[in-house]
Amino acid sequence: MTMLQRFARRSAAMSLACAGLLSLGAPAHAAPKIDQKAPAFVGIDTKGKEVRLSDLRGKTVVLEWTNHDCPFVAKHYRTGNMQALQKKYGGTDVVWLSVISSAPGTQGHVSPAKADELTSSRDAKPTAVLLDPKGTIGRMYKARTTPHMYVIDPEGVLRYMGAIDNKPTTRDADVKRAKNYVKAAMTKLTAGAPVDPSVTRAYGCSVKYGPSS
Repeated sequence: MTMLQRFARRSAAMSLACAGLLSLGAPAHAAPKIDQKAPAFVGIDTKGKEVRLSDLRGKTVVLEWTNHDCPFVAKHYRTGNMQALQKKYGGTDVVWLSVISSAPGTQGHVSPAKADELTSSRDAKPTAVLLDPKGTIGRMYKARTTPHMYVIDPEGVLRYMGAIDNKPTTRDADVKRAKNYVKAAMTKLTAGAPVDPSVTRAYGCSVKYGPSS
């Protein structure tokens, strides 16, 4: 083996070791899977209250990734579609959590006061709005777009994840013509039937994550 070959082998070994150290320093979350336990999270809402998924056992939990400046999100709020879902399913047996994972300085990032103002001005009815500026919960759930929807059953098992409906447009008129996947999932879940489809392709604006730490 030549000196050049020995140097190349040492360099490759050092690169692999460094890669291993980096992966140890920033572990990747496993992707959430249907019919398995939903990733356990702890979030802070706009009132500064801690919200733990583990404390919501016995209730159906709906997670809605949102960004008020995203035109796809705006369509569902402008038409009242998202609010109608929140009002229909919100209550003692369902916890609806809107999650904002936009990093500071990016589209959709808001203060707690601004988030509450948006909830009020749009007549939205989530149980709470979670502020996730570091993207911890978003990355845990592999949330890619706004909106991106998840439904977790009372046992903490993920039953649906994906798009809000089958019309990936910003046209208001498409809301009435769409098949609403969240509504279908909630209907099946309430009836004790399998959710089908349980996974769909989410559409919308990309979640505006900051650099991963």
